[in-house]
Order: sequence, then C-alpha cells, then structure tokens
Amino acid sequence: MCGIAGIITPSSYQDHLDILIQRMQNALQHRGPDDQGVYISRDRQAAITHTRLSILDLSPAGHQPMSTTDGRYWITFNGEIYNFWELRRTLVSQGEQFHSQTDTEVILKLYQRTGAGCVNHLRGMFAFAIWDDLEKTCFLARDPLGIKPLYYWLAGSMLVFASELKSVLATGLPTISLSLEGLYGYLVSGSVPEPHTLIAGIHCLPAGHWLHWQAGHLTQSQYWQINFTSEASSIPEAAQKVRYALIDSIKHHFVSDVPVGIFLSGGIDSTAIVALSRQTQTRQLRTYSIAFEEPDWDEGEIAQKVADTFGCDHTEYKMTASLGRELFPQFLAAIDQPSIDGFNTFCVSQIARKDGTKVVLSGLGGDELFGGYQSFQKVPQMVRLGKRFQALQPISTAVGMGLEYWGKSPRVKRLGDFLQQIPSSAVAYRSFRGIFSHWEACAIAKRYLPDRMSPMRGSGNSSPNLPSLEDEVSLLEISCYMHNQLLRDSDVMSMACGLEVRVPFVDRVLIEAIAGIPSNIRLAPGKQLLIQAVPELPSWVVNRPKRGFSFPFEQWMTGEWRDYLPDVDCDTNIPLKPWYRRWSLSIFQYWWEQVST
Repeated sequence: MCGIAGIITPSSYQDHLDILIQRMQNALQHRGPDDQGVYISRDRQAAITHTRLSILDLSPAGHQPMSTTDGRYWITFNGEIYNFWELRRTLVSQGEQFHSQTDTEVILKLYQRTGAGCVNHLRGMFAFAIWDDLEKTCFLARDPLGIKPLYYWLAGSMLVFASELKSVLATGLPTISLSLEGLYGYLVSGSVPEPHTLIAGIHCLPAGHWLHWQAGHLTQSQYWQINFTSEASSIPEAAQKVRYALIDSIKHHFVSDVPVGIFLSGGIDSTAIVALSRQTQTRQLRTYSIAFEEPDWDEGEIAQKVADTFGCDHTEYKMTASLGRELFPQFLAAIDQPSIDGFNTFCVSQIARKDGTKVVLSGLGGDELFGGYQSFQKVPQMVRLGKRFQALQPISTAVGMGLEYWGKSPRVKRLGDFLQQIPSSAVAYRSFRGIFSHWEACAIAKRYLPDRMSPMRGSGNSSPNLPSLEDEVSLLEISCYMHNQLLRDSDVMSMACGLEVRVPFVDRVLIEAIAGIPSNIRLAPGKQLLIQAVPELPSWVVNRPKRGFSFPFEQWMTGEWRDYLPDVDCDTNIPLKPWYRRWSLSIFQYWWEQVST
C-alpha cells in the first residue's frame, strides 16, 4: 500500500518537472513512510513518483518506481495483488526471470507481455501507472471494485495523476474552482460520486477501468463489471458456495510479509472474517475495536467476547467526546475530499498502527453483498408505491413539490423529491439514502457557484437493469455508498495512519462466484445466507440488532462538541437536523477554506 503520482508532458513544464514531482511526492508522504522514489525520463516527458509502505519483500529490491531490465517500462504501483505467486510461477514457466519477491514486478512483466490485458489476470486492489519510454505512452488502471483511488487531470496534452486529490493540487497547476457535479453529488448523497471530484477538471478513474495516454490523447475503457445474472441454486448449495468463496478470499488476503490484524466490531461481517480466518491461519489473530462511554453505541463488550471465543489477541480503545476532540484536528488534516463519514475509520486505524500493525482486514462490503441494509426492503417498496402514484399525475407531482419545499423533516423533503420523478430504483435509492433534497442541494450549491445553472432533477439517477429490484439495490449500494464513501474514506483515513486496510468481501473472484445466486436467497433479510455459510457465528452475534460502525456524534455535537464545528450559513427553510446535515456542511466548508486559500 503506497502513494503514486506522475506528470506526463510532451512540451510545457519540462524545466519544472523536478519541483512539481517533488511537491506531489511530499503530499503523499503519509501513505508511504518506508521509502520514496522518483523516475524522470531522459527526454523529460515523464516523471513518476512513489512513496512506499513496505508489505511484500521489505528489502530494497521492492523499491519503486521499478523498471524492466531494459529500462523501457517503468511502474509506480499502489495496492496488493493477492494471486501474484500463481502469476509469477506461470511467468517463470514462460521464461521470465525475477529480481524481487514483489507483486509490483509481476504486474510489470505481465504488462510487458500482454499490455492492457494484464488487468484481467490481477486479483487484488490496485491503482498503477506504467510509462513506456520507447513508445512514449502511459497506461493507468484501477482495480475492478474501486478499492484503491486514482485521480487525474488533463490540460492540453499534459496528464497529471495521483492517489489523492491533494497531490494533484500540490502541483499548483489546476485552477481551484468547484465542480458543480461534484458539489451537487456531495450534497445529495454525503460523498462525491465518481468520476467527479469537488474540483472542476479533475476526475476519478472509475472502478474497473483503465486509461491510456499517447501524444496528449486519452483512451478510457471498462474491463470489468458485476454480472448479477441469476442461476438456479438451492439454499444449501448457495451457502456452500459462499463459504468456499469467503475462505478462499480470506486466505488470499492474508498474503503478507508483515503481521495482519482484523478490525472487529462484534457484528456479523467482522465476526465472520475472524471465524473463517481460523480456517486458514495458525498464528494468533490480532483484533482491534473501539468502545464508547455511551451505552447505546458501545460494542466493546461484544467485540471482546468474540475475540475471547476465537482466541484473539484483542486491543480495545475507549473513545470519549474529549478524546475525539483531541483527534479531530488530525482527522481534518487527513481529509482528501469531505464525506459524512471517515472519523471512525481514522480512530480505529490509529489504534492498530500504534500497536505496530501495518495490515488489517475489514468486514466492509458484507452488507452490500448480502442485503444487510434497510434499503434492500425499503427501496423496492418505494418503487412499487411510486408506480401506483404515477397514475395520479399531475397530482403526484404537485404533492411532491409541496412536500419538498414545505416539508418539516429532511425525509419528507426527499420523499417530495422522489414523487416528482419517474419511480426507479436509483431515484428511490437516492431519496432513501440522501442527505439533502434536490431543491436544497441546488440552493446550497448556488451560494458557492452563483453563476452556474442548477443541475436537472434526477441528474445522475441511472438505474441498472437487473433480474430483480433487490439486485439493483445491491449494485447501487456497491457503486454509490461503498465506492464513493466507505472505500474512499477507508483508504484515505487508514493511509493517513500508515496502515493498509484489506477487504475480503470486496473481492472480484468472490463476487464472480456468488453474483449468480438468486436475489431471494443471496439478499434474504438479516443476511441469512451469510449466517448459514458461517455456522461458527455465535448465536449472540447473529441475534443482536444490526448496528453500523459509527460514533455518537449527535450526542457529542449537542454536548461537548457544541461549539467545535464551524457554523454554517444556510437557508432558513433548510433544516440542519439530523446531525449529519450540519456535519456534512461544516466539513465541506472547512475543506473548501483549506483548498481555496
């Protein structure tokens, strides 16, 4: 796990490459405290850099940027390839010779042989760039599920890319102006939707895509997407399939030359990771959790009980409002783009890293794959009811307009937004998951971008066409909430602590194995399929009410944090309760002040 960045420029700025690439590297120092490197081509058309968190082959042989022996191809790589030993053996049988024990060199050799097709062989999380010094081309790729981020900016024929937005901005080259699409997406969902960012002109390479630069021209292609085509299956067959796929994924995710820990909340997903890790690991497992003084939020006791049951070396950190206030400035400094989440991951990552752990597994992704959110029931209900209301047009639209503008609660306002559109899973999902309604988001955005026209209602509401509404919700949860918020926050906040987070549920091979299970089985309420696939789960974990991994922010913000978050000036008809509305605006305002000054 590392930080990568680069500048490809055929003409302008070549005299300043050394300074620019050093700025980019400095902005990524936290992602790779173990080693740093820079490569600048002889003709000064390309400069790439790397900051390294050493996980595989801790020797100097793993130094990056890394090149082929002839010096033609140069790579800077962030991530982990879990099947690199299998790929390496195949390449050796084909006559390749290796000079390190790294997955980086495997990617380089694969690209040398197969070009863009190399991504189809990689199992893992990755974002990398390869410069071809003979053909003068640059190839960038991001993993199938978007675990590792990759941002880029194209100006004329110059390409700038990096693991974090702040590294691109550190060059001083892009104009600092807000993206309407990014800001609007943030306001309605609580996170910035890819491929947009909050800065106009800077984009996020979508998950499962690669990008090819040649002579100032970009070619982008999607190489992978989820296929939820249902195949006939019984419940026992499906449970067995899930179990085999999970054990296989967890086994691969333990590939490391340093110890691997586990984030443990005491919920079904993280407990399943711990339970199945026992199937593949002989050494003692190290687990980490956060406890709270507030009993309604505290899961410390249950996490400790899980750790004791499976013989783990457990570390718990008691988080209070006062300690949270002390850590909060560090969290703010770590933000790359704001969201309504992230502080929880930052805190638990600090605990693991201070304990000497460099790699942890997380249960992130289990809810999206096995129907763990209320959205799997509520969104299909909304779509079906919405289609009935369509017969009452134009009354339905008129009622919706009244609810959106005059409704007292945020949920009612978003429901009004929903009633004004053609009902679909994407429209219902945004209403159910949303932060601000369309009208509210436009009003807030207008304060920052007064000269821009407001987005059309429903912009970005593209519904997938899948075998069932529940499958559509699963894909929306994966491509929206998981991609744009959970994975992005997990990457940025863990890397701010010099920690690598791995997500066994978010694995291409696992998803390909279980995606064909019919939704009535895979997405049965209460994650029943996952529970049947992992019978080791204790009943006292299975039968507990579901809780997300979140903090008691509402209590803190009305108590000890009352005057801590900056005030936000908002339209009087836009309520700032629940707490996450004020939070999202305060965090955005803080971020924007830092970026724009």
